[in-house]
Amino acid sequence: MNKKTILYSILLFILCSILSCGCGGGQESNAAESGGGSKNGKNTADKDSGPLRDNTPKVLSPAADGIVSYGSDLVAIDASHTDQGYAMVQYRGTNPKVKLQIAAPGDITYTYLLSQSGEFETFPLAAGNGVYSFTVYENVEGDMYSVAYTADFDAAISDEFLPFLYPNQYVSFTSDSQAVAKAKDLASEAHSDLDVVREIYHYVIKNVTYDTDKAKNVAYGYLPDVDDTLKTGKGICFDYAALMSSMLRSQGIPTKLEVGYAGEAYHAWISTYINGTGWIDDIIEFDGTSWSLMDPTFAASTNSKGLKEYIGDGSNYVLKYSY
Repeated sequence: MNKKTILYSILLFILCSILSCGCGGGQESNAAESGGGSKNGKNTADKDSGPLRDNTPKVLSPAADGIVSYGSDLVAIDASHTDQGYAMVQYRGTNPKVKLQIAAPGDITYTYLLSQSGEFETFPLAAGNGVYSFTVYENVEGDMYSVAYTADFDAAISDEFLPFLYPNQYVSFTSDSQAVAKAKDLASEAHSDLDVVREIYHYVIKNVTYDTDKAKNVAYGYLPDVDDTLKTGKGICFDYAALMSSMLRSQGIPTKLEVGYAGEAYHAWISTYINGTGWIDDIIEFDGTSWSLMDPTFAASTNSKGLKEYIGDGSNYVLKYSY
């Protein structure tokens, strides 16, 4: 990785028991005091100078080519493009509750629910190179599941950023997504990736409000719809993270949707890699030694001073999973 590549972590504050069951304690946006105003929907904070950055969307499309595949009558696992940082799974059965567990390098186990659509779904190889074990479970009764199929394969990813550029089950978008078009518009006056992050951040905290009703009633296994979040201007923590991840990835900016803990509270946030150094809203800063962190969901209902006090030096945040 280029030594000038800097990791800017944008933390989405949420109060939720588990990611798939929504968030609690959110507040609606009040056009946060986020530093840097806006004009005609555009953030007018100081930007980098120089030529305009190419804002053409760079949407990567996962494919189940069948070149390397495993499966049965019930399950198909396509590992044709593990070098691109993803694998795809298709469930062909009729069981209404089906889980996918991915045992990844580093003794990390990811658990997903598979849809009943009969389509291939994309899952990132987020732990990097190494052996992955994909196991599909069908519900028997209650909390009991039986193994429907399992397959192991060794992944050698050609670029460490690829898992965080492709769409996947949690960060789902296509070249036709309105979120992609909006990201292109927001990036139209950007001179750098840092400008793009700044524009998207300000847009989200000023135009998306926290949906407390949805958080209370969201079903287990809920997956975000980024275009619906963009259209309604409402969402829970998962929606905030998925929308921003989709918009940034579509601009070729590697972005992780991450979950973990801040103290005892479960959180979701995004981390994005950009070239160069700089400030976003005077909150994100790398001084060569330590980080200051920003939280768009929290920023949508508080001011910058309160945000800085809440985030502190980031030592309370413990990463569990990256998607």
